[in-house]
Amino acid sequence: MTSSAPRRKIVATLRRWWRQLTSMRTALVLLLILAVAAVPGSLLPQRSLNIEQVRAYYEANPDLAPVVDRLWGFDVYASPWFAAVYLLLFTSLIGCLVPRLRDHVKSLRTPPPQAPARMSLLPQHRELPERLDPDRVAKVLRHNRFRVTTRTTDAGVTLSAEKGYLREAGNLLFHFSLLGLLVGMAYGSLYGWYGNRILVAGEDGAFCNTLQQYDEYGLGPNVDSTDLPPFCLQLDDFTAKFLDNGQPTDFIADVRYGQGGEAPQDTYRLEVNHPLELDGASVFLLGHGYAPVISYTDRYGVTQVSTTAFLAQDAQLTSTGAAVFPDANVDPETGEADPDAEVAFEGILMPTTPEQPPFTTSVSPEADNPGLMLVTYRGDTGLDDGQPQSVYSVDAEQIADGSLEVVDIEPKVLSLGESMELDDGTTVTFEDLVPYATLQVREDPGELFVLGSAVAILAGLLPALIVKRRRVWVRVTDGGTEMGGLARTEYDGFAEEFDRIGDALSHARGERPKTKIGIES
Repeated sequence: MTSSAPRRKIVATLRRWWRQLTSMRTALVLLLILAVAAVPGSLLPQRSLNIEQVRAYYEANPDLAPVVDRLWGFDVYASPWFAAVYLLLFTSLIGCLVPRLRDHVKSLRTPPPQAPARMSLLPQHRELPERLDPDRVAKVLRHNRFRVTTRTTDAGVTLSAEKGYLREAGNLLFHFSLLGLLVGMAYGSLYGWYGNRILVAGEDGAFCNTLQQYDEYGLGPNVDSTDLPPFCLQLDDFTAKFLDNGQPTDFIADVRYGQGGEAPQDTYRLEVNHPLELDGASVFLLGHGYAPVISYTDRYGVTQVSTTAFLAQDAQLTSTGAAVFPDANVDPETGEADPDAEVAFEGILMPTTPEQPPFTTSVSPEADNPGLMLVTYRGDTGLDDGQPQSVYSVDAEQIADGSLEVVDIEPKVLSLGESMELDDGTTVTFEDLVPYATLQVREDPGELFVLGSAVAILAGLLPALIVKRRRVWVRVTDGGTEMGGLARTEYDGFAEEFDRIGDALSHARGERPKTKIGIES
């Protein structure tokens, strides 16, 4: 007897905790906590999205970064504490919804309750002097979508009617769909992946689906680089249409693709909201820009060519970028390179150059009169050091420590085909301008489940908000007919509906009602 007392206390405590966990209030609190827990994932760089930004954070914050890392700050969505909140939310929702579903099924199988002994105490009450036919009463109620049960006693016949079951069904559908939405999002996060790529037109700009080919990528915790489907993409042409104010109206990318490791051969017209489906992955068109073709002829007469995408800075596609030539000025006879004679260019690209200065902003996103203004650097570009650098700008650290120095030459806007001679007799030429497309390749195995759950959420929300649960009782005796009504949820229109039912019953002595009344469910 003594040993069982602590056990009962433990069981009672566990039951109390379980009831607290599976309450709807706790589920809402956990949902709020989950939203707050996701905030660090948007404020801190994530390894699954951009490992380079994590490395940059370590360099900028050498003391703080290890602490953040120990707290899973760079892997928020794969952290144990985020998974714990997610799991608690699932447990709370399931523990809350399963008993409600069981009770709802039980209520559907249980007939409406018996009429109270004193119906005059109900919020809605009405007495009819005549004795109505119970069958006629049942027809009127069923015609208005009430579920009716007839009970016969020595005192007379009582009809119990109820409607509005769809309210709880919609409520359950809403919450189960919310649970399904979380499941779909979790599944997609675990087994999905994405990659962003700037695809320059031409064979040289083609790429295959490997992580090294992406400018930015993110893999789910259960996805490995070997899980990516093998395919290759090539941009043949890009067409963009704009309004007079520069607002784009249409993007069309003519791409060539190959699956299973084959070279790009099949063609497809890629448009916004019309993705290309490849081995379960979807290729989306996000935007476009321009890549200038820049050639540099060094002091030995050797010409090198760079085609680098410039990133748009405004709606007129005024773009900035860089072209680096680390192998410039290599002696062709000895093969020796002068590390202080490497060359890099950084500048502004204007698809349509203004007629008057300042030449800093394009007047249109269309390439009607392209202009390229370059700043020249000479020295050590730092590419031979093995440290990763951005392809869209010259390394600022090399400039700051004096390894790269600005060449003192008057800036000039180069038109297509125009060259500029530098102070050492070398030349740089704006050879051509080719378009590029910004693509996102994404595979989300949970997206259909998420879509279905979102539709079901809306489908369940409507009846949960509109339908009202209410009951009507009719007692038929030799002395007349008595009615009573009760709305189980707040419903301002129930009094009017009850009166209409009473009017319909009083006229139902010899004819079938011709109209439905009240809110149907």
